[in-house]
Amino acid sequence: MTDNGSNGSSQPAPEAASASAPQKRRRTPLPFIILAVIFVVVPFLTWYLTWFGRPLSDASMESYLKDEKNVRHVQQALNQIAERIEAGDQKVKRWYPQVLVLANSNTVEIRKTVAWVMGQDNTSEEFHAALLKLLADQHPAVRRNAAVQLVRFRDASGRAELRATLRPYTVTSPVEGTVSSVLTEGVEVRENALLARITNNQNQLQEVRSPLHGKLINVAAREGTKVGAGDPVLEIAPDGDFVYEALRGLFFIGEAEELPDVERYAQGVEGMPERVQRQAAETAKAIRSRSEQKSSEVKQ
Repeated sequence: MTDNGSNGSSQPAPEAASASAPQKRRRTPLPFIILAVIFVVVPFLTWYLTWFGRPLSDASMESYLKDEKNVRHVQQALNQIAERIEAGDQKVKRWYPQVLVLANSNTVEIRKTVAWVMGQDNTSEEFHAALLKLLADQHPAVRRNAAVQLVRFRDASGRAELRATLRPYTVTSPVEGTVSSVLTEGVEVRENALLARITNNQNQLQEVRSPLHGKLINVAAREGTKVGAGDPVLEIAPDGDFVYEALRGLFFIGEAEELPDVERYAQGVEGMPERVQRQAAETAKAIRSRSEQKSSEVKQ
């Protein structure tokens, strides 16, 4: 009989022993862990530190309001001042002097935000006076914000600006020269977008940038056109958000002079949100009612 090596106990084959042995876990290299943390933590911190809803301490408020080099810091502080005003927090008035200082900022974004904030307290005569000054600001977006907020003070001084908001805005040439490039009609642009370049008589290039959001229409100065300082280059169609706010303001202070523009929006304007048409209908109704009341009072 041939002995096959069987003695009642079987020895596992080398391959089987290797397969059944516990596997050692591979450790993730430290650099990969650090990278993973960076990709998760850094975006979160960036969002958190720039999130306007993050409460600021009084010390941070003081610092942020003076940090005009960081526009978002100033805007975050101003946003929280507005929230505290709406919540009836009287202590927030300690920041009013700084808000008034910022009304004279060289930065358009800050002046726009300040105009909105000052409208939240329609009992402050200092804010009222500052808004009247901003109504003459060189930037149309600042003027429009000021005009809307003046309505909260029952002040109709911004009525002409609100009416202008319902119409296309004409962008003019800042210098005399030749148009070397210009965007085409129908292009949607954001505020500060490059609209055209003009080469002056000293062969210097002047950029023309958009002061507003909106669609370009009526491009008057084509490439190669010679223009003088103040000549129209193109027009920007009214922006839906600005139109809506202007209509809300005119609901309270609009007169018969605004009625044709308001009724045009009430009939529906292509590209405008539905809420604009609804607001226009309500505003037109309010204006007609006031006009009829005044007419009745005159007859009496």
